[in-house]
Amino acid sequence: MNPNPKPFEIKQLTKEDLSTFNSLIDLFNLVFEEEPKIRTEAHSLKLLGSKNFIAIAALTDNEVLGGLTAYELPMVYSDYSEIFLYDLAVKAEYQRMGIGKRLIQSLKEYCAKNEINEFFVLAHEEDKHAIEFYRATGGKSEKVVNFLYEAGEE
Repeated sequence: MNPNPKPFEIKQLTKEDLSTFNSLIDLFNLVFEEEPKIRTEAHSLKLLGSKNFIAIAALTDNEVLGGLTAYELPMVYSDYSEIFLYDLAVKAEYQRMGIGKRLIQSLKEYCAKNEINEFFVLAHEEDKHAIEFYRATGGKSEKVVNFLYEAGEE
């Protein structure tokens, strides 16, 4: 843990922030220990230009310290949307300094501004750190079973 955290700002990313978005995706790959996947600039710009995609970064001196991505899901049976928080990560050396909490707060503010009542996030049961974090930031857990399908399988 860094004893003297740098001041940081929270920023919602747009098409003009492609370089920052790419750094955020690189951070996700690092923190989640995933191999980088090939993505095109066109796809990234399409995401950043979509009204249903949200990317928020914590920045200091143009360095990405953490961030999140989320999707707005319009509901079928009512006139409102929910937000699916897809990824949230903070660089290891900046964890437990309030950055993740500020990212959650910024998503809450986004929801309030856009008349969205709630958002949800999935966490693997064995990921105790994530579960503790979401509980500590006000999340309430639900028991659900998630099913994953691969396209093209019979």
